[in-house]
Amino acid sequence: MMSLFQILMLLLGVARFFIFAHFIMSWLISFDVLNVRQPLVGQVWYTLQRILEPIYRPLRNVLPNLGGIDLSPIVALIAIEIIRILLVNNIALFY
Repeated sequence: MMSLFQILMLLLGVARFFIFAHFIMSWLISFDVLNVRQPLVGQVWYTLQRILEPIYRPLRNVLPNLGGIDLSPIVALIAIEIIRILLVNNIALFY
């Protein structure tokens, strides 16, 4: 059962990494540091969007519209951290 805990923690870490990468890429694309017309950048960008859109879409439906500001990555990171804290505090259930 300990391996289940470790797998869940790994998945949370990967999700957190993807959200940070998507967040940083969005800023770099906004300030024209990266160009999505470049093959590698475009492929990474669209892959991250396809992976994270199922996470962001329900959050965007709940959050108020703030114009050009998207708070769904921040809310997703907070939710991942809450799940991580709950798993760590209840680690005894995995023994």
